[in-house]
Amino acid sequence: MKLIAYIFFSCLSIGLLMRCNQQPSDKPTATTIDINPAKLPVLRSGEAVATVAGGCFWAVQEEMKSLKGVREAVSGYAGGDLEFPTYEQVGTDQTGHAETVQIYYDPKVISYDVLMDAFFSGHDATQLNRQGPDVGKHYRSAIFYRTPDEKARAEAALKRNQTEHKAPVVTQLVPFSAFYPAEMYHQDYYRHNPYNMYIHLVSEPKVDKFRDRMEGKLK
Repeated sequence: MKLIAYIFFSCLSIGLLMRCNQQPSDKPTATTIDINPAKLPVLRSGEAVATVAGGCFWAVQEEMKSLKGVREAVSGYAGGDLEFPTYEQVGTDQTGHAETVQIYYDPKVISYDVLMDAFFSGHDATQLNRQGPDVGKHYRSAIFYRTPDEKARAEAALKRNQTEHKAPVVTQLVPFSAFYPAEMYHQDYYRHNPYNMYIHLVSEPKVDKFRDRMEGKLK
């Protein structure tokens, strides 16, 4: 019984550590945590914007930024009913927001269709309101479309992705209303916190799998 209890509490402790809710306190040197919201990039001529949610935004941001034709990707929040939410508020699962990434890209280099395929390659769209150890509606899979054409293309991408799974794809297709950039310390979190246990054990395998699937489309 003692052995069983030890294993149970060890697994529980690991599970508590491996969640997308850590601040960068486990780096080898201390850094100042900037809790101010990031500023959105100015849209350039000929550029387009896409907004998606696929679980913890630390990995999704890194995945999207690694694609050819993507100039910038910003972590933030979308899909809720509270203006300018904080990370802590979104984490309560009461605001309706999802951890989201907004992508600024050149459609002449990477099409919206390829971007959607990349999005589905970067997470498991069959998991309802969760991704791996991260559980809650704010970790849901969602595409926030801006035009009827984007909606149609997102629907087509969803159908393509469904053929790869036996379980139903549960990605939401939602009209875009607003995107609120996350706090500065969340931006490029994957790159700035390589010693973070969650990044090492959860995000890295996810990003590596994405890069294997999207080989030829990476910078």
